[in-house]
Amino acid sequence: MNFPVTISAEALVHLRRILERKGEEGAFIRIGVKGGGCSGFEYVVKLETKRLPIDQSLVMDDIEIVCDEKSAKFLVGATLEWTGNLIGGGFQFDNPNADRSCGCGTSFTLKV
Repeated sequence: MNFPVTISAEALVHLRRILERKGEEGAFIRIGVKGGGCSGFEYVVKLETKRLPIDQSLVMDDIEIVCDEKSAKFLVGATLEWTGNLIGGGFQFDNPNADRSCGCGTSFTLKV
């Protein structure tokens, strides 16, 4: 199975910075989706060291990015991008499966 999310070059630069500053031995970046937020689902981008049996993995420039199978269903075809905007800047997902997103872009509603 192909990794569900494309990682932009700019996002990769910032993922590397996070790993270099805060990562410990064996750390990787987990991306995913969890219930919550103001639109129903919330995006997740975090450091982690614990793997799940349902994880899918992608290595780009020696950075491991992991997404569990459940989240992958909501993120197929999405792109993780970095925006340097002063307001609402940071990691953002361009997700074709999202019907609408909240104003800050951290949560979304699925297309029905």
